[in-house]
Amino acid sequence: MTSIVGVTGGASGIGAAICTELAARGHTVVVTDMNEEGARALAARLPGAQARALDVASAAACREAVAAIERDVGPLTAWVSNAGVSRMAPFLDIDEDQYDFTLDVNLRGLFFASQAAARAMVTRKAGCIVNIASMAGKQGRVPFLADYVASKFGVVGLTQAMAFELAPLGIRVNSVCPGFVATDMQVRELEWEARLRGTDPASVKCQWIADTPMGRLEQPQDVARVVAFLLSADAGFVTGESIAVNGGAFMD
Repeated sequence: MTSIVGVTGGASGIGAAICTELAARGHTVVVTDMNEEGARALAARLPGAQARALDVASAAACREAVAAIERDVGPLTAWVSNAGVSRMAPFLDIDEDQYDFTLDVNLRGLFFASQAAARAMVTRKAGCIVNIASMAGKQGRVPFLADYVASKFGVVGLTQAMAFELAPLGIRVNSVCPGFVATDMQVRELEWEARLRGTDPASVKCQWIADTPMGRLEQPQDVARVVAFLLSADAGFVTGESIAVNGGAFMD
């Protein structure tokens, strides 16, 4: 039976790497993203892939996306809630708009996207969900990202709650916690942190590498391969885990 996997935030960065890796392993991937053009462009390059616009901040849109996949593609086998955002500011300067924006996408959006997927899987008593959290979901020692930290700690806790409730229904739920991943989002964060620290992006980047025992920045493919493992039969007895994939930058 064909494995059908939906991926949120799939048009770029970690999401695009996940879509590419899963397609290469024979999954039928549905690339979802607010950037519909980008999602379609990526899907056109992947065997059997499809694309759909999705703003995860809308619970109704999440439900509609899952229903459309089930109707137009087939029974949903797995779901990867990857869509995420970040902005940098000192804790004392984070306003309601920034806080709401971060939590709406990173936690609320992930909650309702994964919930919609789980509701579809329950009808078949089988499925797998992977939520993308962060190294910042396991430690608060992260500068200028208090709202992001709050959202990602929430993802780690939500993953455990989902796993506990859904295991009797045949659904496994895990999360992946990346570290300093080399993406366009990281480029923006380098510039923001450099400005806030009064230094330059190259110096911040060197510090991030120095903080990673394996001595390099993480690549999106490093995350994608672990997601692929969690969706595989090899991880058939793994649920409720938040797997650190960060080159040793944070160990727990």
